[in-house]
Amino acid sequence: MTIRLLFALTVAAVTLTAAERFDVVVYGGTAGGTMAAIAAARSGARVALLEPGRHLGGMVSGGLGRTDNVRQEDIIGGLARQFFERVGKHYGESISWTFEPKIAEQVFNDWVREAGVRVFFSHRLASITQKGHSVASLRTENGAEFAATVFIDSSYEGDLMKAAGVSYAVGRESRALYGESIAGRREFLPAHNQFRVPVSPFGEGGRLLPYVQPVEKIGLPGEGDGKIQAYCFRICLTDREDNRLPVPRPKNYDPARFTLVKNHIAALGEAVRLRDFVGISKMPNGKTDINSGGPVSTNLLGASWEYPEASYERRRQIWDEHLTWAQGLIYFLANDPGVPTTVRAEMGRYGLAKDEFPDTGHWPHQLYVREARRMLGEYVLTQDDLQKHRAKHDSIGMGGYNIDIREVQWVAADVYRFPKVAKEMLMEGYVSLPVEPYEIPYRSLLPKASEAENLLVTSCISASHVAYSSFRMEPQYMLVGHAAGIAAAQSVRTGRTIHKLDISQLQGTLREQNQILRAPVVKP
Repeated sequence: MTIRLLFALTVAAVTLTAAERFDVVVYGGTAGGTMAAIAAARSGARVALLEPGRHLGGMVSGGLGRTDNVRQEDIIGGLARQFFERVGKHYGESISWTFEPKIAEQVFNDWVREAGVRVFFSHRLASITQKGHSVASLRTENGAEFAATVFIDSSYEGDLMKAAGVSYAVGRESRALYGESIAGRREFLPAHNQFRVPVSPFGEGGRLLPYVQPVEKIGLPGEGDGKIQAYCFRICLTDREDNRLPVPRPKNYDPARFTLVKNHIAALGEAVRLRDFVGISKMPNGKTDINSGGPVSTNLLGASWEYPEASYERRRQIWDEHLTWAQGLIYFLANDPGVPTTVRAEMGRYGLAKDEFPDTGHWPHQLYVREARRMLGEYVLTQDDLQKHRAKHDSIGMGGYNIDIREVQWVAADVYRFPKVAKEMLMEGYVSLPVEPYEIPYRSLLPKASEAENLLVTSCISASHVAYSSFRMEPQYMLVGHAAGIAAAQSVRTGRTIHKLDISQLQGTLREQNQILRAPVVKP
């Protein structure tokens, strides 16, 4: 019996009992959702974890092997830290912050099994039923129905949250809305990832290239526009011959799609380097975590804007648009005769890893959804909470990663370069601003009580675009998932709604499980 057939039979088997009632239902098998399910189950709750796809871990098992933990290692505690310790054990280390995707997924799979979590793959939300201000049950597209006392939305998109009628926002707000100095459209300033040479934004016939925005249509600095930062795939390749497969020519590959790459190479001339196009981080056993490394890279600027509110069908099209861009870019850099031989040779060292992502053609199974919907709940986390008022009486964990807003759009703008004015490529939206450790309030996981009394949100928390751009890192998703799982179990056990839990009891349990709630540097 093949692995694929066995998988299909396993899914079919669990679907037969999907109408059972659970104490807690978690929607979204992301790393944060997996932590929520484990935490609730270890607290005695009967838990169902629903994953629309076929894998647990989201980005953590989907190619993001280089953990975003800058300035954070000492404030990552609880189940999140246990995850990195479990990964470390595989490599004979006390803790590992870099790892292979397959190892991350195996850790998640083993852990949910140990905790007694019922996992339902290929279960995508279709509809919900409500009783008053509570979610009563959730129905998936395959006809399964799940009832629970408490629901947790851990999806990157916030689909359960939207179905429940919870208020939310999409995209960047104006500076005026929350008084945030770095909100809204950004000025064109020299910064990391900006073009370092003049690059033409034009293609054949003098037309603007796809995805490039004319400057007169992008609004003024500080204005809100609802746009979101770029998405990409984090790509796991290898340079080990015993595990290396050649990167195939993508189906329907058209080198003209990469005219912007050509223009950039032409502008760089002899100064061109591979790292102008991809950032390669080394992982164990000769593997990579490739992230966007320059102004024209794996990030596909402008292609993500429609994704948060799109239908499932349209999201799949956007997903494929990003995947074929990443596949084509890697192939182009390794094979196109217009690419300098040194760059082609360096890119050509790498191939697909035989032992990674076998059911998706050895390409990652998760799109890097850096942001989608953001809840407008009991407390909206803003820039001020990250820089000034960093202490919270209802802290359930610590954040501390940079405010990291990736590029939003490519823009064709008039640039004065003595003795003439020329239209060149610029990038807009990038921000990287260090912050000190800050406390994440439990209230940011809660919808307004008047909208949903039994729903916790762990990925699309209540935050502004600016604050979310620091929160959105996987360790923070995991520690917030841990807190949500404990809160859900306590709600079931005590009969109190999630809005009326004893916060000191919740914090006490989290401390017992080595969650870090305070830092000495944090002051009211």
